[in-house]
Parts: sequence; structure tokens; C-alpha cells
Amino acid sequence: MLQTLRERLQQPHKIVIIPHKNPDGDAIGSVTALCGYLEQLNHEVTMISPNEFPDFLNWLPLSEEFVIYDQETDKATEKLKEAEMTFHLDHNAFHRTGQMEEVLQNLNTFFVMVDHHQQPDNFADLTFSDPSMSSTCEMIYHLITGVGDAKLITPAMATSMYTGILTDTGSFKYRSTTPTTMRVAADLMDMGANSESINRKIYDVNTPSRMKLLGVALSNLRILPEYRTAFITLSQQELDENNFNKGDTEGFVNYALSLNDVVFAQIFIEKESEGIIKTSLRSKGDFDVNLMARKHWDGGGHRNAAGGKSELDMDATMEKLISILPAYEKELLQTAI
Repeated sequence: MLQTLRERLQQPHKIVIIPHKNPDGDAIGSVTALCGYLEQLNHEVTMISPNEFPDFLNWLPLSEEFVIYDQETDKATEKLKEAEMTFHLDHNAFHRTGQMEEVLQNLNTFFVMVDHHQQPDNFADLTFSDPSMSSTCEMIYHLITGVGDAKLITPAMATSMYTGILTDTGSFKYRSTTPTTMRVAADLMDMGANSESINRKIYDVNTPSRMKLLGVALSNLRILPEYRTAFITLSQQELDENNFNKGDTEGFVNYALSLNDVVFAQIFIEKESEGIIKTSLRSKGDFDVNLMARKHWDGGGHRNAAGGKSELDMDATMEKLISILPAYEKELLQTAI
């Protein structure tokens, strides 16, 4: 497949690169890194994000060049229809792009998927799918080096890829962090990624309103020791009262997971404008939240980190969680951490 991709890229094309809706560090990092690479090969590249990404990522190289689909729909649609190739990064199904799904389904273009989530859809002409990888950014590194273009990795590209690896591994804590992941991170530092600076820009982002919102979240924390489970809720009213900005709740669920003897943690965040409760799931050890998210929360992800949604109200959503936990009791109690 690498040879096929290399041959495709030998002649300049109009290319669009797309992350998933509500893009995170891995999505934006992989898109901007790939953009930097393709532009060096003289392709005409457009990055289109389904919606805005959090402010704590807007310092990444090339991030100011994104076309935001839900704000510039006509421009984005025109670029998509002109595209000779589209790259789909950090997602493996059209529906993960939100409102872009219908446009993508009707495109006559060459689709390339690069993703590390489980159970990919079969839409791409070229599919690079590896759930064992720590991140899509690590896959982009292997893709570029695999076609013999390591020399084209600039400090800006290295910064983008390191950011995605850092955020998707939970600062190298998750079990997806392999010896190869660490070697890739070291290579990216050698290529110009400044680890200290990236960590500061990603994690030292607290504002007074975010700190107050975290206090509310922690006051809402519920612990279910009989299931080694903890969960957090945040209502729309609580978000509004604390001047919520996109990205402010990033990492909140990890406070619940950090509790001694907690194996599984979940956060529920009300999104009144969408009519849903957004949820993130995290786990330790072998407890698989990807399967739980797919079965119960209309979502998915990885073994230890997944997301989904509920169309019930908050009280009913909490009741749903509590009602399904008995089915996982044995697994939760037996999980080694």
C-alpha cells in the first residue's frame, strides 16, 4: 500500500485532509503534519475541519489555515468537490465528520484513511488502519518514513506529530505506549519537537473559569466502590455559569480514573444545543471501554479510552449507567491494575 500511495503522490494533486468532528490533539497534529509533508511534494492542500477545535491547539503549525466546515460550508464543499484525493485522519467512518458526511458520500475522489481506531468502515481506496498504534500521528510518522521521506520532516511537522502522540497516550501513560512509540517520540525531538514547550502549551492552559468548572465537576463526582467505578456530571447550566469554552473539560474524566482502586471512569456533559449528553469513558488494565461505548453509548474508540453520547436527560443517563454496571461487575472486580 505504501508503494501505491507513493506512486499516487508523484504527480501534484488537489488534496483535502479531514480530521474527525470535535478534533483533538492527535487529529489536528496528524492533519497539520501531513499537510506540511504534502505541500513539500507540490500538492495543493486544503485542511477542512468539521468544526472548531479547542483553543489550546491553535498554536500548532498551520492551524490558522484550516477551513471550518460548519462556518464556511460553501467554501469547504467547493474544495471537497474539486479534490482529487481526500485523506481521512484519526477517524474510520464518514459519520465521524458530522455534517460533512453527506458531501463525502457523494464525492468522486480517491479516499485514503489513516487511523488507529477499531472496526474501520470500508470506504477508502487505500486504508492504513492499525489499532495497536498509539496515535494517528505515530502512523503518519511511519507513513512518511516508510516511503523514504524522513528527510522532509521539518521541526514544525515534528512538533505536530509529537503533540498528537503526547495527547493520545495521556503523556505516555496509556498501554498503547510501546517502545516503538517512545523511539518515535525521541526521533521527533531530534527533528525539532521541543517537548517542554509542547507540554506547557498543551497542559498549562488553566483559566479561572476552567478551574472553577473543574471544582464543580469534582463536587459532582460519584464513586461506586462495589463496581470500582466513578463518574462525573456537568449540566448545561453548570457550563454556562462557569463561562465554558471548547476544550475546558479536556482531561476532567481522568481525575475520576485517578482514584485508588477505580478501574472505570466516565464523564457526562450536557450539550443542550445538540440535544445530547456527551460522554467520555476511561479505564485501567484490560477493562475494554471501547466495547462498552459501542454497545451502550453509540460510540467507540480504544480499549482504555472511548467516547459516545446519550439522548436521554442527565438523570436518566446516570440511571442507565448504574443499570448496566452489574453486567460488568465480575470483569471490573477482577481487573488487575
